[in-house]
Amino acid sequence: MIRHTFFVLILGLALIPQASHAQEVLADTHETLKARVVEILDETREVISGTDTEAIVQTLSVEFLSGTRAGERMELRNDFTPLDTGDVLYVSRTVHALDGREFYAVSEPYRIHTLLWLTVLFVFSVCFFGGKQGIRGLVSLIGSLAFIYFMLLPGIASGYSPILVSIVVSSFIIILGSYVTHGWNKTTSSAVIGMIATVIVVGVLAHISIGAAHLTGYGADEAVYLNFNSRGSIDLAGLLLGGILIGLLGVMYDAAIGQSISVEELHRVAPHLSKRTIYTRAVRIGREHIGALVNTLAIAYVGASLPLLLLFYSYANESAMVIMNREIFSTEIVRSLVGSIGLILTVPITTFIAVAMLVRPRQNASSSDIKAEDDVLGHIVHSHHGHHHGA
Repeated sequence: MIRHTFFVLILGLALIPQASHAQEVLADTHETLKARVVEILDETREVISGTDTEAIVQTLSVEFLSGTRAGERMELRNDFTPLDTGDVLYVSRTVHALDGREFYAVSEPYRIHTLLWLTVLFVFSVCFFGGKQGIRGLVSLIGSLAFIYFMLLPGIASGYSPILVSIVVSSFIIILGSYVTHGWNKTTSSAVIGMIATVIVVGVLAHISIGAAHLTGYGADEAVYLNFNSRGSIDLAGLLLGGILIGLLGVMYDAAIGQSISVEELHRVAPHLSKRTIYTRAVRIGREHIGALVNTLAIAYVGASLPLLLLFYSYANESAMVIMNREIFSTEIVRSLVGSIGLILTVPITTFIAVAMLVRPRQNASSSDIKAEDDVLGHIVHSHHGHHHGA
């Protein structure tokens, strides 16, 4: 009995590599081919199965431009998006592992040419109208995208904590963007330290909020696909937190630099003022900035989620509370609120650090100098206030 059991175990162990190899050999083969529409052979309107919605269905004659079928022609059924003669598209080719049957399906219209000319127009606009400062901003943008592509994505994909990786990459993006765009000086350094401190605070707040709201990170379809593709090795809730931090950087950068420059200018105009006074006046200026940026941030999130909002708006049989409680909605609400809180905190945190680093009060100012400086200072603050309300 023991010998028989031992023989079975040995045979099973010997077959494991072969089974694994068989799974690899039997896997379906996938290929994406580039093609051009030569002719539209037929075009009809059909009702989508299970619905009362009609869709345009085409029969296309296409010529493959790349891949194993390059130069060949074939007919394809297109129920994805209407195409015209001469349009370029991508076709998905799948070879079934068991019997070698081939399946072809329209994947996506070719959009690279549109993306390229928009990119060229963007770079030209930045360089022509932005000058040296615009070029610096463009270099900063390229560097930020490089950090995301070469550090953030590989780090998370390798199984490292998305929270830790996001905070580290966010800090690198802040440092690169600030010093490349505004140069190496105390004003920039105060903004950098303020932003990094804010990112850490927001990271903690987002972590607590995601846990308290029981958000799993599975609110979007791409998160589900990612989970299967990575076999569950990626912390999707942590990935959600990382997205909140990365999405906040743009508007937070604007607020932090603005506060540091405000402190510098206020101190330059009225060097006799105490740190407390400059802090109070700079925060007052920052409040005007907060109002505009919070509105910008919230509207940006709403704009990105507009199809989702319209979808749930059509479900009139459900209450607003039930709809908002859904994870896909709760995620966007948490993202918007945590991002807005982080933006608000940027002002007092950065202002405090800027005042500590930049302000050295002058003790020997005369009363006439103090009065003149106060008049100028009051004009600056009121002009800033009126400008925002006038806008």
